[in-house]
Amino acid sequence: MRLILLGAPGSGKGTQAKMLVGKYSIPQISTGDLLRAAVAEGTELGEKAKAIIDAGQFVSDDIVLGMISERLQQNDTNNGFILDGFPRNLAQGEALNALLEKLGHSVDAAIFIDIDNEKLVERLTERVTCELCGQMYNLISSPPKEKGHCNQCGGKLVHRDDDKEETIRNRLKTYEEKTTPLISYYKNQNKIHTFDGTQNIDDIHSAICGLLDNLLENK
Repeated sequence: MRLILLGAPGSGKGTQAKMLVGKYSIPQISTGDLLRAAVAEGTELGEKAKAIIDAGQFVSDDIVLGMISERLQQNDTNNGFILDGFPRNLAQGEALNALLEKLGHSVDAAIFIDIDNEKLVERLTERVTCELCGQMYNLISSPPKEKGHCNQCGGKLVHRDDDKEETIRNRLKTYEEKTTPLISYYKNQNKIHTFDGTQNIDDIHSAICGLLDNLLENK
């Protein structure tokens, strides 16, 4: 099962990706994780990315696609994968499609978790992140057991700079401008499946699994 997860920042797609990894035993592939790993390992693409990041610029689509290409050729992706955070725009979607064709694959489903912007702003401004392991909590809907500390590692929980309201609204505006055409792109291929992001996390997960189980049965 080869999946793409789409959704605005704070929509919960990362949470759903992790739950789907456990259910279907396929890897979650995050471009952010790939970039950090490549830079840390000092790979050829990692060195190129580091130079661009150090210069305060955005890493090009070519470099990101190169990392995706290398990752998709590893053995643990033989039965599928979950792409989280890529593609982010129409050009990346088309490039990914061409890459998968070259590898003899195609996207099975694009999962779109839809949620109103005002609800996202409310959700994100209440979000805190562990300084040590990166685990996220929402102070209203999913607070930590101990105030100010991570359930998993005990690390300090902080509000990230990009979780301030003005920053969030700018991120959502950018997301809408770049990602809306991508949603139409997968809709035209009959691969987009939309889920209500305001529902309970477990209910969303059950609905997604129902869809995917049906797709697997009819493969």
